[in-house]
Amino acid sequence: MASDRTKKDPEVADARALAAASDEEYTPQTEAVEQYAYDDSRKIGITGAVFLILNKMIGTGIFSTPSTIFASTGSVGVSIILWIVGGILTFCGLSVFLEFGLAIPRSGGEKNYLERVYRHPRYLATCVLASQMILLGFSSGNSLAFGRYVLAASGSTLGDGWEARGIAIACITFAVVLHSTLPKWGLRLVNALGIFKVVVLLFIVFSGFAALDGRLLVPPPGNFRNAFAIETTENYGGQGAYGYATALLQIIYSYKGWENANYVIGELKHPKKTLSIAAPIAVGGVTILYVLANVAYFAAITKDDLATSEVLVAGLFFRNVFGDSAGARSLPAFVALSNLGNVLAVSFAHSRLNQEFGKEALLPFSRFWGSNKPFNSPAAALFLHWIVTVIILVAPPAGPAYNFIVNLYTYPGAWINAFVGAGLIYLQWKKSENWSSPWHTFLPISVVYLLANIFLAAVPFVPPNGDWNSDGYPYYVFPVVGVGVLILGGIYWLCWSKIWPAIGGYKIVASRAVDETGAEVIRYMKIKTR
Repeated sequence: MASDRTKKDPEVADARALAAASDEEYTPQTEAVEQYAYDDSRKIGITGAVFLILNKMIGTGIFSTPSTIFASTGSVGVSIILWIVGGILTFCGLSVFLEFGLAIPRSGGEKNYLERVYRHPRYLATCVLASQMILLGFSSGNSLAFGRYVLAASGSTLGDGWEARGIAIACITFAVVLHSTLPKWGLRLVNALGIFKVVVLLFIVFSGFAALDGRLLVPPPGNFRNAFAIETTENYGGQGAYGYATALLQIIYSYKGWENANYVIGELKHPKKTLSIAAPIAVGGVTILYVLANVAYFAAITKDDLATSEVLVAGLFFRNVFGDSAGARSLPAFVALSNLGNVLAVSFAHSRLNQEFGKEALLPFSRFWGSNKPFNSPAAALFLHWIVTVIILVAPPAGPAYNFIVNLYTYPGAWINAFVGAGLIYLQWKKSENWSSPWHTFLPISVVYLLANIFLAAVPFVPPNGDWNSDGYPYYVFPVVGVGVLILGGIYWLCWSKIWPAIGGYKIVASRAVDETGAEVIRYMKIKTR
C-alpha cells in the first residue's frame, strides 16, 4: 500500500520510507485522515486565473510609484525604459515558474519547486520559505492602503492612524470571511474588481492619448521633447547609478504578483493549459498598461509636479486633464477598490500555501491548519493569514516602524526566487535528474532571472547617497532583518526535525496520496523517534 501511494505521488514519500531514511521506528498508527476534493464548479478557469494574477500585481503602485521612479532617474525616457525592463524581467521569472508549475502541477508554488531541487536536508528549504510566507506574507500594506483611501474619498486626511487601521482590519476580515464561507463568490468578486482595475487603467491610458493631443486644462508639459535628457534639480535626478538601481528595484516590486496562480494550481481547471495561457496574458496585459499609464502621466504632468507628488500621481493626472471634477475627486475610491482586489487575491492564494505547510505536518497543529472544514475551503489557513495581518496592523506604531515592516514583505522573496532560478538551471544541466516539463525556459532567461534576484537581494545592502537614516532607521537594518527571517526558518527546521522529536519521543509525518476519484488524501501518522 505504501509503495502504491509513493508511485501515485513520486514527489512525496510515505511514512514508512521517511522512517527508514531517518533510522526511526515506523508505527502504523494513523492520527487523522483528510481528503481534499473540489467539483468542477469550484475550479478556476482561464479568466479567473488571469484576474487572480492581475489583482495581486495591480495595487497602489502604478498610481503613485511613477513619481519616485522619475525622481530617482531625472529622465522621462529612462523612466519609461525601466518600466519596460521591469516587464521583461517579470517575463523571465514567469517562464521559470511556468516550467516548474507545469512539471509539478500542485498548489504551493515555490514550496514544490524548492523541495524538488533542495532535497537534503529534507524540508529545510520548505521551512525557510514558510518563515517568509507566514511571518511576512501578510496583507497589511494593501489593507491599510484601503483604509487610507476610503478616508481620503470621504474627505479626511490620508494617514495611517487608528481610523485607517480599523477600516484595514474590516477589509482583511471581509476578505477572509468571504473566501472561507462563500469561496465561489470570493472569486467572482476578484474577477469583478480585476475588470474594474483594467477599465480604470485603460481610462487613464486613453485620457493620456487625449493629453498628448493637447487636450489639457493646463499648459502641455512638453516632457517628450528630448525625453532621454537626464536633468538634475533639487527635486529629481542626481542619484546616478544608485538612483537607477533603486528605481528598478521599486519597479520590479510593482510587478510583484505574477506568480499568484502557481499557488493554486491544484484548483485550476485543466491546470497545465490554464496556467500556460492565463499567466502570459495577465503579465503581458499588466506590462502594456503600466508602460502606457506612465506615458499618460508624462503627457499631462510637469516634471516638477511629478517628482514632488507625495500621494497619487494619478490624482494630479486627473486634475490636469479634467479639473477638480467629481471624477478626479473619486480617484481615492478607485484606488481603494484596487487595494481591496489585491487583498482578496493575496489572501486567497497565500492561504493555499499556508495550507500546504499544514498538509506536510510542518506546523504545530498541522491538521487544523491543513483542514478544509467546515466549508470545503482553507478557513483555518485563511485565519492564520488574518492573524498575522492584524498583528502587523495594530502592533507597530505609525511612522518608520510600520513602513519598515510593510516594506519588508517583498525583500526575502528575492532570496527565495534566486534559489528557485538557480534550481532550474541545476535541473536542466544535471541530466541525471531526469527533469522534464511541457514548458522550456532557455538558459539565458534563467540566468537573467537569477541575476535579477541577486540584484534585488544585494542592492539594499549598498549605502545610499546622503543620509543613511533617511527612512528613520539605518539603511542596512532592512536587508539584515529580511535575511534574519530566512535564518529563523532554518532554526525552526532544526527544532522541528531534531530537537522537538528528541524531547517528545515522536513526530507527526504526513503521507500524501491520490485516490481513485482523483481526490488528494493526507494521512497524519506518528513515528517514534526513541
